[in-house]
Amino acid sequence: MKTILVTGGLGFIGSNFIQLLLNDFSDYRVINLDALTYAGNPENLKDLETDSRYLFVRGDIGNRELIDGLLEKERPDFIVNFAAESHVDRSITGPAAFIETNIVGTFTQLEAFRGYCSAGNQCRFLQVSTDEVYGSLGAEGYFTEETPYSPNSPYAASKASADHLVRAYHHTYGLDTLITNCSNNYGPYQFPEKLIPLMISNALEGRALPVYGDGKNVRDWLYVEDHCRALELVMHQANAGETYNIGGHNEMENIELVRLLCNSLDARLGPLPDGRKRTDLITFVGDRQGHDQRYAIDAKKIKDDLGWEPQTDLAKGMEMTIDWYLNNQEWLKQVRDGSYQKYYQEMYDKR
Repeated sequence: MKTILVTGGLGFIGSNFIQLLLNDFSDYRVINLDALTYAGNPENLKDLETDSRYLFVRGDIGNRELIDGLLEKERPDFIVNFAAESHVDRSITGPAAFIETNIVGTFTQLEAFRGYCSAGNQCRFLQVSTDEVYGSLGAEGYFTEETPYSPNSPYAASKASADHLVRAYHHTYGLDTLITNCSNNYGPYQFPEKLIPLMISNALEGRALPVYGDGKNVRDWLYVEDHCRALELVMHQANAGETYNIGGHNEMENIELVRLLCNSLDARLGPLPDGRKRTDLITFVGDRQGHDQRYAIDAKKIKDDLGWEPQTDLAKGMEMTIDWYLNNQEWLKQVRDGSYQKYYQEMYDKR
């Protein structure tokens, strides 16, 4: 059996990736290392707890002894690094955690990976990164794999630093590393501090829908399953040292996205109890510091090299996402009130 060590696998993209791998590959096993921070939710993979191909390990990617022990014991063929602090707003108010996890944590993994490969083991390391490392686009143009890094937030800078380390370990030590830079993901299990699940959650409860600035900032939206299928292709088929941009070809202004969500919920559920439309909940708030104007990905390279294209347009993906949150409102409630975290922290503390 092939063994994949996934770090940060209880988060949004990581949990979707693990589900896809174990569904598609019967001869694969996954070791999931996650620190159980606020964004790591064991409920995301509860269905796998009885699967003999899945093992959860609670721990920090900055713990070198733990990483070394996992590599020696489990002998992975692949390491896929999702573990990261990822919310831009949090990086502005508290950047230290982003430096520690995203930079030092990646460095610690790379050093353990280097030792593992030096001992004669064959393994490759996939760094899952973001298009935010490139900075901000104007009204035209796209990020390509040759676009210079120009991060504008502490989050983006920490991910850019990690990417540079991964690239350097390939060129300096000859290690089999890969980097992917994706556009904004959406879909099931996304923590409701991010735009789409936050708007869905607030709209269901009749709360204000806060939109930064004038809402004209543009993002390219990528359905999480499409992203995970791209990652699987890169992991298996890409040449060592390659970098791939992964985008959804779905650009939209933030304000238009929020209106789309509101209209879809009104069509499904009717107006709010007081008769208002959900668009009436939209509230413009002060703009985020250093807010990038536009992100857009040119994903031609991964199409040409690996045959990947996104399969989910934004209209279809949004309907599937709204369906998922409507059908999983208990999950959403437990995440919003923090009860999931208290329950699992106490459970694992007792083990």
